[in-house]
Amino acid sequence: MSFRTLTLFALLALTTLITQGQSNRRSRLTTPQNNGPVPVVSAPQAHLLESLRLNSSLLNRAVKYSIYLPPDYYTTNRRYPVVYLLHGYSDNETGWVQFGEADRILDEGIKSGELPPMIVVMPDAGVTWYMNDYQGKVRYEDMFVQELVPHIDSMYRTRTQREYRAVSGLSMGGQGSLLLAMHHPDLFGSCAALSAAVYTEETVATMPAERYDNTFAMLFSGPVLGEERITTHFKRNSALVLARSAPEADLKKVRWYMDCGDDDFLSAANAKLHVELLDRKIPHEYRVRDGAHTWTYWRTGLPDALKFIATSFRR
Repeated sequence: MSFRTLTLFALLALTTLITQGQSNRRSRLTTPQNNGPVPVVSAPQAHLLESLRLNSSLLNRAVKYSIYLPPDYYTTNRRYPVVYLLHGYSDNETGWVQFGEADRILDEGIKSGELPPMIVVMPDAGVTWYMNDYQGKVRYEDMFVQELVPHIDSMYRTRTQREYRAVSGLSMGGQGSLLLAMHHPDLFGSCAALSAAVYTEETVATMPAERYDNTFAMLFSGPVLGEERITTHFKRNSALVLARSAPEADLKKVRWYMDCGDDDFLSAANAKLHVELLDRKIPHEYRVRDGAHTWTYWRTGLPDALKFIATSFRR
């Protein structure tokens, strides 16, 4: 066989190998590698929505709120119980997430099964103390009950029976949660107040003028002194007074939980509230832990507060 013939055979063999290789690569690119279904991955849905707006006709302005939706909210058609989680003085609708890590606590609790899936609403209240002022100019409580709760129930898949609605909060929000539940026992089944900012009549009457005028005057009385501060409006919005004077049947409709640190400047007033409820034989849970008026205390207290509330949700 001549050299030319050998060269021709070699070229033919090389061409065949190249063609087969290209064919195999095309086959791998165009032929499925298994017979299973192609997975469909849906776009992730955020379940923490911050600083949404409700246009309030009662306040004549927009009210911001953040809302936590349980992880399975977008994959089911079920309805969920609701907790209104209230911030403290000078904070806003982002505080419980930014400093309290409420979304993380809820995610972990729901994942572990310690908490049932729930919706948590965190409204901005400014420094209204969640109440109507004495002049009727800033009607935050009315807005909360007449506009915010119906708005949440209409916009989200909530369970609307009172046993599936709870209110909780810290400091000013703790007082606010007590106030809203005491005023509206047909609206809330449970209340969990952390370091509630409740004040005795003596404390309010003797408070330095500058502090009273900056914090409470616009709510209760205007800039007055001493006993003039203990107005009818103050008494109507004091958790301590309401614990003594509200109808017993109304107080017993709500499941109560209170938690205040032993080093908190509000500890004595919270203890008085506990005694007032004891004297009237109103069932409630009262906790005193080591700690002060700090986010560390509230972060570590929120899981147990939510577990207490969840008892009503689970039956």
